[in-house]
Amino acid sequence: MKLTTRIRKRFRVSNKVKSVSKKDRYRLSISRSSKNISAQIIDDNKNITLLSASSVEKDIRESKKSNKIELSKIVAEKLAKKAQEKKITKIFFDRGVYKYHGRVKVFAETLRKNGMEF
Repeated sequence: MKLTTRIRKRFRVSNKVKSVSKKDRYRLSISRSSKNISAQIIDDNKNITLLSASSVEKDIRESKKSNKIELSKIVAEKLAKKAQEKKITKIFFDRGVYKYHGRVKVFAETLRKNGMEF
């Protein structure tokens, strides 16, 4: 099966993060589309998703933010708040295929401002 360049990039980044991950840190995987952004915190040792946040959720969708960068900030703040409730502060940032630029960068910086370490 021939893999596309996009899939190869995603596997390359994710596998690198998984190979250096320890038991005290979880992986934050981010995905974005042309209109929305979502993220989830994953425990790779147990292969389960612990938390997730998305711009498709009803309370975020109703906030009427038309700017995609503002949506990224809101989703990051919500995810950080959920993580603090579960006492998760240390993570690995898995950007996947996406460059650390634009909405992905704003998302990461907002998480750092809200107490996440990566």
